[in-house]
Amino acid sequence: MILPDIVPTVLIPVSAVLAIIFGAWLWKRVSAISMTPGQSVFRSQNGREYLLEEEQRGDDEVVQKAADIQEAISEGANSFLFTEYRYMGVFMVIMAVLIFALLGSITPEAGRTRADEVRNGLFSSIAFVLGAATSILSGYVGMKIATYANARTALEARKGIAPAFMCAFRSGAVMGFMLAGFGLLNLFIAIVLFQKAYGDDWKGVFEAITGYGLGGSSIALFGRVGGGIYTKAADVGADLVGKVEKDIPEDDPRNPAVIADNVGDNVGDIAGMGADLFGSFAESTCAALVVAAVSELGTTHNWPAMMFPLMVSATGILVCMLTTLIATDLKPAKQISEIEHTLKMQLIVSTVLMTPVALGLALVSLPETFELPVPSRTQGKEYDYKSVKNWYMFVCVACGLWGGLAIGLQTEYFTSNRYRPVQDVADACRTGPATDIIFGLALGYKSCIIPCFVMAITIYIANSLAGMLGIACAALGMLATLSSGLAIDAYGPISDNAGGIAEMAGMGEDIRERTDALDAAGNTTAAIGKGFAIGSAALVSLALFGAYITRAKIDLLESSILDPKVFAGLLVGAMLPYWFSAMTMKSVGKAALAMVEEVRRQFNTINGLMEGTARPDYSRCVKISTDSSLREMIPPGALVMLSPIIAGALFGTRTLAGMLVGALVSGVQVAVSMSNTGGAWDNAKKYIEAGASEHARELGGKGSDCHKAAVIGDTVGDPLKDTSGPSLNILVKLMAVESLVFAPFFVNIAGGEGLIFQFFSSS
Repeated sequence: MILPDIVPTVLIPVSAVLAIIFGAWLWKRVSAISMTPGQSVFRSQNGREYLLEEEQRGDDEVVQKAADIQEAISEGANSFLFTEYRYMGVFMVIMAVLIFALLGSITPEAGRTRADEVRNGLFSSIAFVLGAATSILSGYVGMKIATYANARTALEARKGIAPAFMCAFRSGAVMGFMLAGFGLLNLFIAIVLFQKAYGDDWKGVFEAITGYGLGGSSIALFGRVGGGIYTKAADVGADLVGKVEKDIPEDDPRNPAVIADNVGDNVGDIAGMGADLFGSFAESTCAALVVAAVSELGTTHNWPAMMFPLMVSATGILVCMLTTLIATDLKPAKQISEIEHTLKMQLIVSTVLMTPVALGLALVSLPETFELPVPSRTQGKEYDYKSVKNWYMFVCVACGLWGGLAIGLQTEYFTSNRYRPVQDVADACRTGPATDIIFGLALGYKSCIIPCFVMAITIYIANSLAGMLGIACAALGMLATLSSGLAIDAYGPISDNAGGIAEMAGMGEDIRERTDALDAAGNTTAAIGKGFAIGSAALVSLALFGAYITRAKIDLLESSILDPKVFAGLLVGAMLPYWFSAMTMKSVGKAALAMVEEVRRQFNTINGLMEGTARPDYSRCVKISTDSSLREMIPPGALVMLSPIIAGALFGTRTLAGMLVGALVSGVQVAVSMSNTGGAWDNAKKYIEAGASEHARELGGKGSDCHKAAVIGDTVGDPLKDTSGPSLNILVKLMAVESLVFAPFFVNIAGGEGLIFQFFSSS
């Protein structure tokens, strides 16, 4: 049975709107928590009465302090993002003009006119601007939700674990559903409107739509890099001077960098992460649509089949709504030991529920068998045709779905302090920071093994069944539970901020223990989210690479790895993630150096600061982070944006193809190891601080030599897990989608051979 055209036309926008409404409903529930002094904090949550577990300390004063701190964090985050978005606005205009100029100036091929090329350039530019604007909206909405919820989570922690957990998780879910809803709705509207202009030329529609993915990922890159430099400069400065030199607690209000540190959690871990995962969704969908458009699905104008990728995302939203209610209403975490289990069950339950949904969707929306063109390996033949059954597409989606879960669970094993790897890293702190760092690096390298095997198996199965369309749908499967993944990812920084506010507002050690427990679980879920992002980025990049090979008209018979042009590109591409990481890590180091000097200066010159009788100058540290991040984010961004254009224009399409493969292969390994190493170091520190087991207590707790060694390891890991590592998955996606968008321009230059190679061959 094939669905009528009306079903996807209704299902996709309705699911997107429901996601936005569901997010707004969750936001309303969070907003019911009062931030006004003098109002009672005793209230019912989900039909249960929670009693305070300890006598409150000057309730009105605590609430007012929390509200003031939240306002300061919100102001700092707003100031940074508005400044950053002004830079991005200029970039959007320049890039849109460049896309239009390069694609609109192409010499038309046989069967195409100058008007066709101009139209392609114009609509690709429009799609780019729409994707970039949606990415900015995703980041900004996430930041507003996080700054709105962090103080409320801290106040709820006075009642117990359950109310604080529900507040943090609901707030994360608001971001998850808002982002998924806006991303899906804007993409669907763009497709419908573009079809009005293109008519029956569906191939042209979906080639122009690739600009949507380019816009989303280009903004995500600057958001991740800029936000990552901001947050880690503040974090490193606060930790090195505050915890190591002055021996004061984390988030102590005497530390001048503490507000900048908390602001950074919102602009880097929330706004940057939201834009990043939106980019993954946009690119995986665009890759699937581009490949499907040249198959029988597109040539026969089969609307339900062409909308299969979007319907996977739409039904994924509905499944995630059900699973979210489990954590927020049916079975929330009530004890510290239940937090990680509850969050992990979100991924497991949503994956289990999504599997039969994907099967049903494939059977009713796709024809029983359809033809898919694949690059030919026969001399003189451009394409061979592969016969694909509808259930093959289900297998591809399921491989991505369960592969993502496998990557998430192994990430939890390597980054959670409940398991042996992180405990071994903590134990290595007995002999100082050097052994802590050695064990952490080894853990990160080892954690690459399972994700690489999972991705390799997924790629082999998906490509064998349905070519590059199968790989693109596997990436969509990995992102089918995007709303739940974002919810548990955003939960982490919200809990981290809540702990900082609890410390600064003087809520007491017992409250800080609860927020630390929430934060420790949040570190693990953030690592899981990064695992999903990296795995999906690898699949998306490969699918985009396949689309690029087709659009750039590269002959596979002439372009083996032994081709010197391809191999040269391969080596350069494999080097780019290291060059990029060097730039971002040095940027964090330079900004952190300025932050350390400023924090030291204030401790040395402000009388009464250590005694708590004088107030530090928080604004100076916020300014250092803001100025440094905005200045330092431009060179790494330029490296990523310019590399494909320079390679394609000067050295040709085959060299660029090699560069894309090299960047993909090395970038995935580096990103996984960086993210997991940093997460393990962070949770090893928290393991020692919590002292929840006999082994942890033997290590000495806060202030001990073991703890100071763990703090140094955590500080080294900060730029790895929150700046360089997360940005690398954007690098591999962005280079691939940019190459796809500009492929016709590269082909138009010297027949795809590149200006430099053409010059030497003619001379």
